Amino acid sequence: MKQMQVAFRAGDDSLKEVLSKIRQWSRNYLGSAVMIQIFTEVLDEKEITRVISKIKEWMPEAIVFGCSSNGNILNGDFSGGSFVLVCSLFEYPSTRIETLAYRYGENDLTTVAEKLCEEVKKRPWVKGVQLLSTIRGMSMTELCDGLSLLPEEIQVFGGAAFTANLEDDEACVFANQEYLESGIVFLLMGGDELHIQTQFVTGWKPLGSYLHVTKADGVFLKELNHRPAYDIYYKYLHIRNDEHFFHNTLEFPFLYRHKDIDIMRAPTASNPDGSLTMTSDMEENVQARIAYGDPWTILKTTYEAAEKMLPFAPEGITVFSCAGRRTFWGNREVGKETEVYQRLAPTSGFYTAGEFLRTGKDVNQHNVTQVIAAIREGDARPVPAEMIRQEEQSFEGKVSMINRMATFIKATTEELEEANRKLQELAVKDVLTGVWNKNAYFSKINEINESPDCAFAVAIFDMNGLKGINDTFGHECGDHAICDAVKALKDVFGTDNLYRIGGDEFIAVVDQADHQKMTGFFSLLDQKIEEINREDHDYQRPLSLSKGFAVFIPASDHEYMDTFRRADEAMYNNKADYYRTHDRRKR
Repeated sequence: MKQMQVAFRAGDDSLKEVLSKIRQWSRNYLGSAVMIQIFTEVLDEKEITRVISKIKEWMPEAIVFGCSSNGNILNGDFSGGSFVLVCSLFEYPSTRIETLAYRYGENDLTTVAEKLCEEVKKRPWVKGVQLLSTIRGMSMTELCDGLSLLPEEIQVFGGAAFTANLEDDEACVFANQEYLESGIVFLLMGGDELHIQTQFVTGWKPLGSYLHVTKADGVFLKELNHRPAYDIYYKYLHIRNDEHFFHNTLEFPFLYRHKDIDIMRAPTASNPDGSLTMTSDMEENVQARIAYGDPWTILKTTYEAAEKMLPFAPEGITVFSCAGRRTFWGNREVGKETEVYQRLAPTSGFYTAGEFLRTGKDVNQHNVTQVIAAIREGDARPVPAEMIRQEEQSFEGKVSMINRMATFIKATTEELEEANRKLQELAVKDVLTGVWNKNAYFSKINEINESPDCAFAVAIFDMNGLKGINDTFGHECGDHAICDAVKALKDVFGTDNLYRIGGDEFIAVVDQADHQKMTGFFSLLDQKIEEINREDHDYQRPLSLSKGFAVFIPASDHEYMDTFRRADEAMYNNKADYYRTHDRRKR
């Protein structure tokens, strides 16, 4: 596979010269197929069809397709030209390419996916499907679900058409002489010697706490934490609900887990009722976080992507990169995140309104993401690892400021998360002993009561003689005695099953325990207490626990407290036996 990339401006008289150069170049090689992709910032049907007609006039054998874009990638860098032409020459006779185009309106998304699957079934040579689509104001979930039905070994990847103006809803896709303002173009690729590798990278990092999606309906994200979804953007980022909302939120998408991958979703509009129109559906009852870009993390992920491509040794790379990434970096810096791919192979692409990629069996729509498709014919030719060694980067202007702010955010977020972790632990852990406290115990009771068929046992413990230790030797010695008792309990029942519900009162709740097992535990506990009592202690008295247990009986125990009452009664009977042989004044 050979590739040539050129750029020119709309209405430029140099088109004839460009095509002459491409034709002459292609004739220097023996090829089985010629493919020309066009990415253009110009949304002008007459100019686009003029360019296509000229290409077909000069190279009638070429398959021509493309879309409007928010900007183009040429030789791994941002291209300021309004048109980019990428001519790929396939060299192996077995390699085959073909385009299909469908107009929306005549076909709904499910129908489009079904038709595509039928066409692929007729072409067993297909290994990959590249798609270019108009999407503004549409939910692409049905299309993604439908394309997921393609045989799992077929790669699916692509991007959504856009325009240079972020606020513009119009876009176009085209294949050969067919120009669609609302539609989709598929490129089918395959053959014995054609190989495709795809992946996606983000580099965006979560910011702040998790937000619960409490109400959503398709592309409409209605509530987060039971409040209008827009409130989050105003509260944390002071982004207003006006005509600039889409542009201002592009760099701050939601990050959440979807079909076993981390995925980002960007809002396209804020509505009068406070709901957000998203680029794709979001499910209810998922946890999402606002994300932000960190230049160093972004570059690290792109270099990691390049490392994955090293063994594959691509001959051509297409990047479908979200327009939000171009907004984030700015035109001067955005090439930093794509230039590493050019070191491996000729790299082209465009800035999109959304990105598509199959991961596993599922086709997903992405936002604020790079989708990378690497293509090769024949056997891999090793590429030296030194080609993609990451070098020290310097940033300018806005990106330099973002980089410093990202460092600050990372440090403060880690501090807040650690503080929050400690607060959460304090809420459910006993400070002195490290076992669960009464709050955690009540949660456990609720959990058991919500699962009435679960098997469990309850053991209750009360220290004997703790008041005498406190009165005689002081509360510090009393604390030492409590900790020694807990050590014995932990050794037998484990930390996760123990709860301190009072000064010297403890409960163990043991799942899947029967009478024989609990009897064994109590016997082992006696041994552990004896071992402690053979040591010297500042409280100078034998450690002793009153104890009792009960096993849940499904026929008669209707709730947790029924079992608890029998365990409590057993513990008090044991305590009564203890005080029949010990002085109550040492209690």
